[in-house]
Amino acid sequence: MAADTGNNDTGNETETLRELFARARVVLWDFDGPICRLFAGHSAERVADGLVEWLEGRGLRGLLTADERRSPDPHVVLHAVDRRHPGSDLVAELEERLTQEELKATATAMPTAWADPLIRTLVARRLRLAITTNNSPQAATAYLTGRGLASCFTPHVYGRTRELRHLKPDPYCLNRALRAMGSAPGTALMIGDTPSDFLAASEAGVPFLGYARNERKEKLLLGAGATTVVNSLEAVLTAVRTP
Repeated sequence: MAADTGNNDTGNETETLRELFARARVVLWDFDGPICRLFAGHSAERVADGLVEWLEGRGLRGLLTADERRSPDPHVVLHAVDRRHPGSDLVAELEERLTQEELKATATAMPTAWADPLIRTLVARRLRLAITTNNSPQAATAYLTGRGLASCFTPHVYGRTRELRHLKPDPYCLNRALRAMGSAPGTALMIGDTPSDFLAASEAGVPFLGYARNERKEKLLLGAGATTVVNSLEAVLTAVRTP
């Protein structure tokens, strides 16, 4: 089922969302997407280009394929280098450069509509929250601090480490959160916006709620197997607030 606030089946959608949250004691949030658009004002494509230029400046152009060099996703560049030189100082330097770019991006990140009030409402309803992201945990913490939301998640912010094999769709960061919070997978819920989020949640045994800000993202989530996808967090907020 794809839950969409724009159709005539709002009552059924609200009930589906209520049931998801009724079983949850812990909510695991992806960061870039459900909480904000991290690169709204600091283009991810330019960041990816910058990483490629940095590699080329070190005489390492041959590390990347043509498609990898053209990718607008900096994680594609990082993954490509890690596959060829896993655990190397080169990967560590590249990851640190990406972390610094993500930290810059927090200053111009665009909050996802309805995310802030939904986070505060869940906390008020005594659900515990965690961040489970492929972004730098430093960047996630910096953004949350700027929005006055850090206390809603602290200390449970689990993001990218130097061990890049642990990035989603590997469930590593989800499992870290579950262990730290003493939560069984079935009493958690993940909110994510990519197939890798869904796959990580499935592998961890955690129920999943997809957020898709456009039709393309919705098709990707549904194609990956997600069964409940919303196009606006307003629908989720309404469901959580419904008595």
